[in-house]
Amino acid sequence: MKKILLAITTVAIIISCNNKSAGPKPDILAANLDSTIKPGEDFFEYANGGWLKKNPILGEQSSWGIGNLVIEENLKRLKEISEKAAAANPAKGSNDQKIGDFWSMAMDSAKIEADGLKPIQPLLDKVNAITDVKSLVNTVSDLKKIGSNTLFSDYVYQDAKKSDAMAYNLSQGGLGLPEREYYFKTDSATINIRNEYVKYITQILTMAGEDATVAATAAKNILALETKLATASRKIEDLRDPYKNYNKMAITDLGKMAGNIDWVSYLKNTGVQKVDSVIVGQPEFFIALNDALTKTPISDWKQYVRFNLISDMTPVLPDNYGVANFNFTKLFSGAKQRKPRWKRAIQMEEDAMGEMLGQLYVKEFFNETAKKRYTNMVEDIRQALKDRITKLDWMSDSTKQKAYAKLASVKSKVGYPDKWKDFRTMDIGRESFAKNYMNSKLWWHNYNYSKLGKPVDRDEWDMYPQTYNAYYNPSNNEIVLPAGIFTVPGYRDEELDDAVVYGYGGASTIGHEITHGFDDEGRQFDEQGNLKSWWTKTDEEAFNKRADVMVKQFNEFEPVKGYHINGKATLGENIADLGGILLGIEAFKKTTQFKENKTISNLTPMQRYFMGYALGWLGQTREEQLRSRLLTDVHSPAKYRVNGPFVDVDEFYTTFNIKPGDKMYRADSLRVKIW
Repeated sequence: MKKILLAITTVAIIISCNNKSAGPKPDILAANLDSTIKPGEDFFEYANGGWLKKNPILGEQSSWGIGNLVIEENLKRLKEISEKAAAANPAKGSNDQKIGDFWSMAMDSAKIEADGLKPIQPLLDKVNAITDVKSLVNTVSDLKKIGSNTLFSDYVYQDAKKSDAMAYNLSQGGLGLPEREYYFKTDSATINIRNEYVKYITQILTMAGEDATVAATAAKNILALETKLATASRKIEDLRDPYKNYNKMAITDLGKMAGNIDWVSYLKNTGVQKVDSVIVGQPEFFIALNDALTKTPISDWKQYVRFNLISDMTPVLPDNYGVANFNFTKLFSGAKQRKPRWKRAIQMEEDAMGEMLGQLYVKEFFNETAKKRYTNMVEDIRQALKDRITKLDWMSDSTKQKAYAKLASVKSKVGYPDKWKDFRTMDIGRESFAKNYMNSKLWWHNYNYSKLGKPVDRDEWDMYPQTYNAYYNPSNNEIVLPAGIFTVPGYRDEELDDAVVYGYGGASTIGHEITHGFDDEGRQFDEQGNLKSWWTKTDEEAFNKRADVMVKQFNEFEPVKGYHINGKATLGENIADLGGILLGIEAFKKTTQFKENKTISNLTPMQRYFMGYALGWLGQTREEQLRSRLLTDVHSPAKYRVNGPFVDVDEFYTTFNIKPGDKMYRADSLRVKIW
């Protein structure tokens, strides 16, 4: 689902400590650094290299880092919760019953194998019955209700220009490869991916009973069809312009844009009601789709929909389907082996009922003292941004006053929701794993579409408490900080000094998310969450001039030969990283630890702050995954989320004595200066 959720995602790792061992734990920063590297040469390697040399990526992983350790720890916790629920005799309809039954069916490999395609056969029958565009679209509308992105993407979310109303949105989609560039790049790795995609489609269709020759021809036709859709799709950097991707029209006018789709039937079947308008992200995509619907043989469309259905469902089908999917997707992840069934089951369970699991998770694993620490830190960092805005010499007073108002209105959600969703109507039982998964998807579809015509619930969370992630939502002007994002594996929160916490949690999470409200995209929303200009033209030009310096800076980075960071696509995240670091510094300077200036492991408080930030990105990624992220992700790779913004921070130079001639030295006139 396409949302403007500007999230911090992490690939990193940490030293593993045994909580049961006697005596004090080693200093986490000193244990990970590589003293053979100078801070001014490559700070990421200096701070994290000691750990990286000792910890290769595990076979089942595409990356290995602190985020992975948190996820692994949480997987085990959620496994315990699920096993306990499955072994109990909970009341029917209770959360425990749903969790227990979902887990039991997911782990019953014998039944999954015996069922074969039976759980999805009714949907396959509908695909087989397609005879024309009308029946094609009707079938697609059924698949949409179980989470399919076939043909295009549609969803319910806040109206960007009227944030107190829920809106129906249409967006480009329908591609089987992760991003449009995969259909056009001509390097050997991408050409190989396209060739393997054709083989994967052929394999899936053949396993489902199609003649091998027919399947091979269908696969080539599907790639050609998707290439047409990709041609009409916007590039990743162009999707970040909120104005260009906001095209509101009367819902009755959809036929003028794409008349080959029976919108009345489609909207009725998917549950779109109580709205008179629709927000279309990329009208040119739907015009091209409309043309393709009549110019592409219906037989090709049937194979396209059949393949999409089966491929989407591979995680809940017999193992040969899952293995085929893994063997193809490892081209993007680089993983050498498939994760064990129990881990895959938990991941599917989180997708189906993550908040339900979260209710049980926080009862056992989230400390109220920690929640208070980070809630207070939010206010420290909010004040730091206010102070920095006051000192800006490029922003007029009129814009500053509106910036203060927006900053004061930023709502913070820390740890877990105050109000949980009611899952009583989600139908989970013992019929089959696939049935449970489809029922969960249907529940979420109905839940989201039922929001149309109702007031916006600004207390709702879009992440689960156990998630190692966080986000800024511009439509609500809020930062959401799940409990999981502050976890440091092997250490309790109270065992970490302020320098580490302000770098690790204050800068890379809290400061990062608050800055998102003032990055190149978030700054275009006002204090109420509406897409509305509140800048003077002169101030806007001054901001863009400074942002362009950052675009050029990151365009220079080449993490994989032939693959540069896309400075435009990653601009928002890069601005948020730099802003988070600067805000964290301002807040940290007010702590007792900074004022006393005592060393720990021969590291000064400010040195520990920078290393604490780098700790949040400690880790390594396989080249296949790195290449994929450079094409699809709006975040820069982890190493460049450290070294990139650090060269723009004055305190970095004074703290580590960075001099001209050092690789990380950048003249003051060339440094990015925004917030």
